[in-house]
Amino acid sequence: MVSAIGQAVITQMESIPYGLGYFGKLIGSAVNFTSRGKAARKILVMQLLFTFIEALPITSILAVVLGSSIFLTGYPFLLGLGKSSLIYSLLVIVMSRELGPILIAFVVTARSATAIATEIGGMVTSHEIEAYISVGVDPVDHLASPRFIGVTASLFFLNLYFSFCGLLAPSVVIQFVNPVPFSEYFSGLFEEFTVNVIMISLVKSIFFGMIIATVSTYYGFAVERASTEVPVAGIQAVGKSILYIVLVDAFITILSYIF
Repeated sequence: MVSAIGQAVITQMESIPYGLGYFGKLIGSAVNFTSRGKAARKILVMQLLFTFIEALPITSILAVVLGSSIFLTGYPFLLGLGKSSLIYSLLVIVMSRELGPILIAFVVTARSATAIATEIGGMVTSHEIEAYISVGVDPVDHLASPRFIGVTASLFFLNLYFSFCGLLAPSVVIQFVNPVPFSEYFSGLFEEFTVNVIMISLVKSIFFGMIIATVSTYYGFAVERASTEVPVAGIQAVGKSILYIVLVDAFITILSYIF
């Protein structure tokens, strides 16, 4: 057992330089994406459609339910303590700074990471990747970079949309339960909605999008010959994406409170 654990650790450590090199290749390819042909731009559009547009309904539901629940549960409790103004700080921190970005990242991971990894893995087993290479087309430039841009941009905008819905919905819902004047609600909200909160939220969404796209395409290309490896690649993409998202989220959060 000790030997197996040690071998697994060594394997993971050896894969880090290759993974970092692949990430650098993706960044460079994304920067030069404007020089790609129509086929690559079509992949980008389809990725935005699947990851961003089609995820709007579930994002709306999650934002409205979560934002309203926080306000409806927290406001009466804090009001009884004479600290009702703290509800706006709680709402902004949870919806925009902490829970919002990571929740949207999990939604995108569940919807897109498996799809991307299995799609590219299927292309490997069907020798489509070899066909691209044989005619001088770089698979990373043509297949991975548009997905990298599409997933990152989608998570960025989904996070903004989630924050907007999650902060706006309580102002309407509470009118039917525990009415609070709109002027009081929005003034309290804007007092807590600082530039620091916005920047941390956006930085998290960008990093999470890059992680999901990099990991899912990486494991898609890692498939070798057997078709049975394709679902395994999808599972690995989801698991590793969630792991790295949690680690990066903790790292950014700790840095934000230190500095």
